[in-house]
Amino acid sequence: MDTAMVIDLSRQALWTAMLVCAPLLLVALAVGLFIGIIQAATSVNESTLSFIPKLIVMGLALLAFGSWQLVTLIDFTRSIFQRIPTLFT
Repeated sequence: MDTAMVIDLSRQALWTAMLVCAPLLLVALAVGLFIGIIQAATSVNESTLSFIPKLIVMGLALLAFGSWQLVTLIDFTRSIFQRIPTLFT
Protein backbone atom coordinates (compact mmCIF):
# COMPACT_ATOMS: atom_id res chain seq x y z
CA MET A 1 0.00 0.00 0.00
CA ASP A 2 1.58 3.25 -1.11
CA THR A 3 1.06 6.79 0.11
CA ALA A 4 -1.17 7.79 -2.77
CA MET A 5 -3.59 4.95 -2.03
CA VAL A 6 -3.76 5.90 1.65
CA ILE A 7 -4.42 9.54 0.78
CA ASP A 8 -7.08 8.57 -1.75
CA LEU A 9 -8.76 6.24 0.75
CA SER A 10 -8.69 8.95 3.43
CA ARG A 11 -10.10 11.53 1.00
CA GLN A 12 -12.89 9.17 0.00
CA ALA A 13 -13.70 8.39 3.65
CA LEU A 14 -13.86 12.07 4.62
CA TRP A 15 -15.99 12.91 1.57
CA THR A 16 -18.41 10.09 2.39
CA ALA A 17 -18.64 11.20 6.02
CA MET A 18 -19.35 14.76 4.91
CA LEU A 19 -22.03 13.63 2.46
CA VAL A 20 -23.74 11.47 5.06
CA CYS A 21 -23.69 14.12 7.80
CA ALA A 22 -24.47 17.20 5.71
CA PRO A 23 -28.27 16.86 5.35
CA LEU A 24 -28.86 16.40 9.07
CA LEU A 25 -26.46 19.17 10.02
CA LEU A 26 -28.04 21.60 7.55
CA VAL A 27 -31.53 20.79 8.86
CA ALA A 28 -30.37 21.32 12.45
CA LEU A 29 -28.74 24.60 11.45
CA ALA A 30 -31.90 25.83 9.69
CA VAL A 31 -34.17 24.91 12.59
CA GLY A 32 -31.80 26.44 15.13
CA LEU A 33 -31.61 29.65 13.11
CA PHE A 34 -35.39 29.81 12.75
CA ILE A 35 -35.97 29.23 16.47
CA GLY A 36 -33.26 31.77 17.29
CA ILE A 37 -34.94 34.42 15.16
CA ILE A 38 -38.30 33.71 16.81
CA GLN A 39 -36.71 33.89 20.26
CA ALA A 40 -35.01 37.17 19.40
CA ALA A 41 -38.25 38.63 18.07
CA THR A 42 -40.25 37.64 21.14
CA SER A 43 -37.47 38.31 23.66
CA VAL A 44 -37.74 34.78 25.02
CA ASN A 45 -34.23 33.73 26.02
CA GLU A 46 -34.80 30.11 26.99
CA SER A 47 -32.13 27.84 25.54
CA THR A 48 -34.16 24.67 26.01
CA LEU A 49 -36.98 25.84 23.69
CA SER A 50 -35.05 24.88 20.57
CA PHE A 51 -34.38 21.32 21.72
CA ILE A 52 -37.80 19.75 21.07
CA PRO A 53 -38.34 21.27 17.59
CA LYS A 54 -34.80 20.27 16.60
CA LEU A 55 -35.39 16.76 17.88
CA ILE A 56 -38.63 16.40 15.94
CA VAL A 57 -37.25 17.86 12.72
CA MET A 58 -34.06 15.79 12.98
CA GLY A 59 -36.20 12.67 13.33
CA LEU A 60 -38.16 13.64 10.22
CA ALA A 61 -34.94 14.42 8.36
CA LEU A 62 -33.55 11.05 9.37
CA LEU A 63 -36.68 9.40 8.00
CA ALA A 64 -36.30 11.36 4.77
CA PHE A 65 -32.54 10.97 4.28
CA GLY A 66 -31.86 7.77 6.22
CA SER A 67 -32.21 5.36 3.32
CA TRP A 68 -29.93 7.49 1.12
CA GLN A 69 -27.37 7.71 3.93
CA LEU A 70 -27.45 3.96 4.41
CA VAL A 71 -27.01 3.31 0.68
CA THR A 72 -24.07 5.74 0.58
CA LEU A 73 -22.38 4.03 3.52
CA ILE A 74 -22.98 0.57 2.03
CA ASP A 75 -21.47 1.67 -1.30
CA PHE A 76 -18.41 3.04 0.51
CA THR A 77 -18.02 -0.17 2.52
CA ARG A 78 -18.32 -2.28 -0.63
CA SER A 79 -15.65 -0.20 -2.36
CA ILE A 80 -13.35 -0.69 0.64
CA PHE A 81 -13.90 -4.46 0.61
CA GLN A 82 -13.28 -4.59 -3.14
CA ARG A 83 -9.95 -2.80 -2.63
CA ILE A 84 -8.69 -5.29 -0.03
CA PRO A 85 -7.06 -7.68 -2.53
CA THR A 86 -5.10 -4.83 -4.12
CA LEU A 87 -3.90 -3.25 -0.87
CA PHE A 88 -0.92 -5.47 -0.21
CA THR A 89 0.37 -6.20 -3.70
